[in-house]
Amino acid sequence: MQARLEQWKQYLLTGVSHVIPFIASGGILIALAISLAPMTGKGPDFSHAPALKLIIDIGGSAFALLLPVLAGYISYARAGKPGLVAGMVGGQIAHTVNAGFLGALIAGLLAGWVVEQLKKMPAPKALKPLMPILIIPILSSLAIGVLMFEVLGVPIANLMVTLGVWLKSMGGANAMVLGALLGAMVAFDMGGPINKVAFFFGASMIAEGQYQVMGAVAAAVCIPPLGLGLATKLRKSLWTEQEREAGSAALGMGMIGITEGAIPFAASDPLRVIPTIVAGSALGGMIAMLGGVGDHAPHGGPIVLPVIDNRWMFALAIAAGVLLVAVTINLLKARAADRLPTAAPAHE
Repeated sequence: MQARLEQWKQYLLTGVSHVIPFIASGGILIALAISLAPMTGKGPDFSHAPALKLIIDIGGSAFALLLPVLAGYISYARAGKPGLVAGMVGGQIAHTVNAGFLGALIAGLLAGWVVEQLKKMPAPKALKPLMPILIIPILSSLAIGVLMFEVLGVPIANLMVTLGVWLKSMGGANAMVLGALLGAMVAFDMGGPINKVAFFFGASMIAEGQYQVMGAVAAAVCIPPLGLGLATKLRKSLWTEQEREAGSAALGMGMIGITEGAIPFAASDPLRVIPTIVAGSALGGMIAMLGGVGDHAPHGGPIVLPVIDNRWMFALAIAAGVLLVAVTINLLKARAADRLPTAAPAHE
């Protein structure tokens, strides 16, 4: 059972790792164009800014590939190259029927399974060369297309709409809990499947006109790398030279909303680092949600500040989370260092 769960995790991580460049490039281009365009009561005005309109169209095109690429490479991880077509078709249908990231995840996993079964089918010798490049892609795309259009797509889309309505009705304590939960999810696996569930959820809510979910996520995503990077600067003696270098890189990645900057620290000391960054991001997400922070671009970190509603609260949410991470991890490392046995003096 454990081995099977690890396999499924690897499928999801493969999809996520291939989709990250699309998220980063598309999100940053969209944020850049929106931040430079004149703002009106109805949002950014691109009617007299053709260059900015071109930039946001390019960013939107990159971001539109998110679901097909995610589903395609989940399927690829399970079934190899023959799984790419069915996975991407399923991801594109998830986009078409508004099933969102959840639909793409399910489409990718199903596509990989269907292709696996088709690869086991006996085939005449003359047809074997055509199986991976023609027959399997056609049959698997047909199967996934039917499932997504006729069976799964609409219920998943309805679920996403229901979530959007529920979120719009939230307030007070419920909003605080949601912000903390999203923040914790973002930090827990630093760019892995749980992180991306929270991120894609926030991004999908932008299309529903609900910007506060993405606001909480945008504040939370940068807290782990910024907090750990700051920690290496505050008490350099607690960190090795390699860790201090990783801290500098983490600060840069945090500024552009790349949570993966925290991975080197979590990999070397997971029992202290992961709970610390989860607490920091949960705090940041909670403050952002309570402060009514809204993010109009599908990205996070300080780089999206120009397209944030309630910018001071956004900055406060990030600062609080970063300080919690930096101070806590240094205290934990100092206590661990104090417990280490002192080396006996060498005899003359």
